Amino acid sequence: MYVAVKGGETAILNSYRLLAKERRGDKAVPELSLAQIKQQLRHAVDRVMQEGSLFDEELAALAIKQAAGDTLEAVFLLRAFRTTLPRFSYSQPVDTSTMRVRRRVSGTFKDVPGGQVLGPTADYTQRLLDFSLDDGSAAAEKGSANVETAEPLPERLPVVLDVLNREGLIEQEVPADTDPAPADLTREPLMFPAERATRLQNLARGDEGWLLGLAYSTQRGYAESHPFAGEIRMGEVTVSVIPEELGFDIDIGEMTLTECQMINQFAGNGSAPPQFTRGYGLVVGEAERKAMAMALVDRSLRAPELGEAAHAPAQQAEFVLYHSDNVEASGFVQHLKLPHYVDFQAELSLIRTLRAEFDQAQGDAQ
Repeated sequence: MYVAVKGGETAILNSYRLLAKERRGDKAVPELSLAQIKQQLRHAVDRVMQEGSLFDEELAALAIKQAAGDTLEAVFLLRAFRTTLPRFSYSQPVDTSTMRVRRRVSGTFKDVPGGQVLGPTADYTQRLLDFSLDDGSAAAEKGSANVETAEPLPERLPVVLDVLNREGLIEQEVPADTDPAPADLTREPLMFPAERATRLQNLARGDEGWLLGLAYSTQRGYAESHPFAGEIRMGEVTVSVIPEELGFDIDIGEMTLTECQMINQFAGNGSAPPQFTRGYGLVVGEAERKAMAMALVDRSLRAPELGEAAHAPAQQAEFVLYHSDNVEASGFVQHLKLPHYVDFQAELSLIRTLRAEFDQAQGDAQ
């Protein structure tokens, strides 16, 4: 902070007051409630929970309100608060095949077991501004409209890629009994080479914009990737834990997840036949774009283990993973706003010295 500047402490306190005033805005306008943010800005809430590594809608809504809608600042606030919380236990792995689906689509098969479920999505809209939303009554009327359904969705929809599994045309992903427990990146530093479980954990809380740019690069020829969206599903899954004093599973609630399985062609190698390979994405909340980008980048990062050339940025694990954390990136960029007076004076002195030597040399040459 600029505490070295004369009157710095007073100026900082005044900046807090100005920030609170700007955050509140015109007091003639009703203040946003956390319930409104949770219900009506759910995608922002989901993103803050993903990148903040904390599943709590109330706290994510509070962070968004405090940050005046700046999602990166909200992520920072939530991540900082997370460090103060005790760790009681680890939950059991969730089974996404048992997901209570609200949306499920596949870009690889027209007819899939259980059918395509469009669910809540803007994919089929014309992206025209809806000025009726400016009228609260019109928005309320739209929100309460009946949704036409042919029949209730089943409790469980089959996994689309099981179609390829049955023919042996896609790689099997069954964890070995001897698999070590995955690292916890919230408590351990990122180390290389990083196992796939560690990479996926990093990507799941990585910055969506960063992952989206990298995923786009793989489609433009920077990773020799030609993916297909095997299945994208969104819905609720049950979360369970095994308390030490009980020794058996108990359900502690549900959470919304979005899962994406991308499939890519693989020509095979000396130990594996030609088949499809997978890229995987799993994120908290409704977040198809993030899950798809994660799956594309995951597949690109698997290039070395599949014997493929790794020459594109999205295939370089250290480049991708080290720069995916928007809290660290934001802090490192924004620290340039802090005082660097001594450093700059040293460089200024050096440039003046070099310039004087240059001018002297030019004069001698003439």
